[in-house]
Amino acid sequence: MRRIDVNTMVDVGLAVALAAVLAFWSIYSMPQGGSVTLNMIPLIVLAVRRGPVIGFLGGLLFSPFKYLSEPFFVHPAQVILDYPLANAVLGFAGLWVKYGRAPGDYLRNGLSVCFAMALRFLSHVIAGRIFFSEFALEQGMNEWWYSITYNAYWFGPKMVVTLILVMFLLTRREIVEVEQARA
Repeated sequence: MRRIDVNTMVDVGLAVALAAVLAFWSIYSMPQGGSVTLNMIPLIVLAVRRGPVIGFLGGLLFSPFKYLSEPFFVHPAQVILDYPLANAVLGFAGLWVKYGRAPGDYLRNGLSVCFAMALRFLSHVIAGRIFFSEFALEQGMNEWWYSITYNAYWFGPKMVVTLILVMFLLTRREIVEVEQARA
């Protein structure tokens, strides 16, 4: 296993700290959990700069802070799906993102970031289906449809705002490529 250097540790610490601060500034919050914040941005940038493994680590380290800012406990599996897993999968954004200004680069980077956020959305939808289906039954809705629409209501705007801001940040070479930033 490769050792993590000090610069990487500093990047992880800064990304987790910034995400934790951004988690407290909510545009709006849903009654059974979920809020529109900007906390995914530093975690996605970390994954882009340092790769998916460090991105997963950053998401895992951020999870306790997210839980403390929005504590919602129903079952241990729900907590795992809604916090550590949902934040760790943002590391997938680091798989395919490369710096470039060609239209194909923008498309690849946008799809990569959307893929990571879609995995997070899926984690929330599964948790909602398993643990919050009683709300769907009260309204006479299909459990899956209820979970998808409930999570889309808060995660959709969060995803759009995050994607726009991250795509803007990815136009800067020093943000995407770590080696050039050190030189």
